[in-house]
Amino acid sequence: MALIKLKKTRNMRLEAGNPWVFNNEIERLEGKANPGDIVEIQDYRGLFLARGYYNPKSQISVRVMTYTQGEEIDQAFFTRKVRECYHYRSRFVDSDSFRLIYGEADFLPGLVVDKFGDVLVVQILSLGMEVRKDLILNALKEVLNPKAIYERSDVSVRKLEGLEQRTGLLYGELDGDVVIEENGLKMLVDVVGGQKTGYFFDQRENRAAIRDLVKQNVEGEPGSSVLECFSHTGSFTVHAAAFGARNITTLDISEHAIDTAIKNVELNGFEDKADFEFVVADAFEQLREWEREKRQWDVVILDPPAFAKNKNAVTGALRGYKEINLRGMKLVKERGFLVTASCSYHIDPDLFLETISEAAFDAKKVLRLVEYRSAGKDHPKLHGMDENNYLKFAIFEVRSRR
Repeated sequence: MALIKLKKTRNMRLEAGNPWVFNNEIERLEGKANPGDIVEIQDYRGLFLARGYYNPKSQISVRVMTYTQGEEIDQAFFTRKVRECYHYRSRFVDSDSFRLIYGEADFLPGLVVDKFGDVLVVQILSLGMEVRKDLILNALKEVLNPKAIYERSDVSVRKLEGLEQRTGLLYGELDGDVVIEENGLKMLVDVVGGQKTGYFFDQRENRAAIRDLVKQNVEGEPGSSVLECFSHTGSFTVHAAAFGARNITTLDISEHAIDTAIKNVELNGFEDKADFEFVVADAFEQLREWEREKRQWDVVILDPPAFAKNKNAVTGALRGYKEINLRGMKLVKERGFLVTASCSYHIDPDLFLETISEAAFDAKKVLRLVEYRSAGKDHPKLHGMDENNYLKFAIFEVRSRR
């Protein structure tokens, strides 16, 4: 096994829990290692630190797989890791659908697996996992005995690893969309054509957190009016209906997303539970139009996609977050609630909250923070690795500054 010696002057991130070794932290490679091979990592004194897979074509040269000296990264290793992941989720999630493997946070860097009942969706992000795909599939089949395993490795980050994007059925049979249960509600998941792996499990607990917001309006009467923007499959819409909202407006730029949201309302038998309005439009333009029309809701929910895909996009992303939150809070009734989220890792929590504050200043609003949350328990945060603590979710009461 080849050996990676780290520089004396490097930041000791690895010892603090971050499983990535960047190319500028490496002093030298001793021995021969092909891309994807397991290498041993030592500090400058020769002390063992970890073992991980090597990719000289990536800025992240080594991703740690184990901190146990001598441990083999073989079939038994992957089977044990998958079983550990399954047991962890079974402890915290009361459903048969959840994020089963969350990459580095589950000590399987570059691998994401979502479990939709008996259907698994696999996303492979790195070369080291790509060359071990058979080991991964064998482990998933042995531990979970799924009906189907579908690959959704259609992500641009694979290019940084020298990999092509890839999708397709890897195992079993897949008969159209999958129906899952979340917080006692049914949701339709398109694992083939939906965004990313087909559904966003990270907001599970956050969707449940809107119960007390929507069960009554700002006058204290039963039922509220709710606007969900960037609705995707309408998950907040379905939860709002279940929790007693009387009037719900659902907005997304994608007609496919709105069609799925309508199906999810019907799937739960909620067609007559509230007055629904489904709108296909650009959120920025539509919110400005509704502001001109002086429309308002008791609760406005903003769950946009990641505006900042990299560091270079942060400035533009902040403008986008400020604009959408400014428009959103202007559409909230006095003493109503703004529910707002960001899934951009490059926008850290402090910067996110600062941007909300700037939007409130310009909108002449005073905000009271009701609750701040992040991703759910099936998305654990690896201490020492800020990169997987990406989701920000805040609930504010909104009042006018007169």
